[in-house]
Amino acid sequence: MDSSGFALHRDEVSEALARGEEKIAALPGLQSRAVKAGTTLVRGGTGHDYVYRLQSGWAGRVRDLPDGRSQYILIFLPGDLFAVKSMFVSSHPDSVQVMADAVLEQIHHQELRQAFDHDSDVATRCIWQVIEEERRLHNWIVSLGRGTSEERLAFFLTETRTRLVLSGSIAPDAWSFELPMTQLQMGDYLGISTVHVNRTLKWLHEAGVATKRGRRVFIRDEKALAGLAYPLVDDHERAAAHLSVRA
Repeated sequence: MDSSGFALHRDEVSEALARGEEKIAALPGLQSRAVKAGTTLVRGGTGHDYVYRLQSGWAGRVRDLPDGRSQYILIFLPGDLFAVKSMFVSSHPDSVQVMADAVLEQIHHQELRQAFDHDSDVATRCIWQVIEEERRLHNWIVSLGRGTSEERLAFFLTETRTRLVLSGSIAPDAWSFELPMTQLQMGDYLGISTVHVNRTLKWLHEAGVATKRGRRVFIRDEKALAGLAYPLVDDHERAAAHLSVRA
């Protein structure tokens, strides 16, 4: 991951972040595994032994309520390091579910914690991931609290495309991408009903802004989509989206 993948980092930690990324990738206990969509990787309310880096596919942190409702809290895309809290907590409050067939790297929390304790570059990389999740959560709290359904969906699509570009999963000039979430899952993330998701997708399509066809999103008017998302995003998202808009 080059420095563009680390949002809002200080220049003086750029090299440490890059070195930390490389050192984690070189840990002897790091193992790669393929995981099918629908797998519960981390079960809420239980302890967990591993920290993960997503190489391909999608995963999501989700909280299931006692009455059957669910709320997706964070979406993990390729390049993300997640379940870092396995190093520190005896029980995960939320589950992590694989949303599309994925390839993961996993490392036992004890080995990563040992590297964390003895190598400041590894510690910097792990701490940055927690900070990045906090930034995304702050954005999403604003979206859920103040955004309209159209703004929330526009923000989600804009942010997702930007993250896929920065991770190298899609080309900088690509204006379509796989979105392997059902409308139910999208509603559980956006905080709206499945019917409202369908209505909002229809509105974006009829307005000529974006279309979801099956598992694929086609952005047809990127400037209009960015304009809808603009009130909800932070400075990093605005800059990153601007850099990815074609001339």
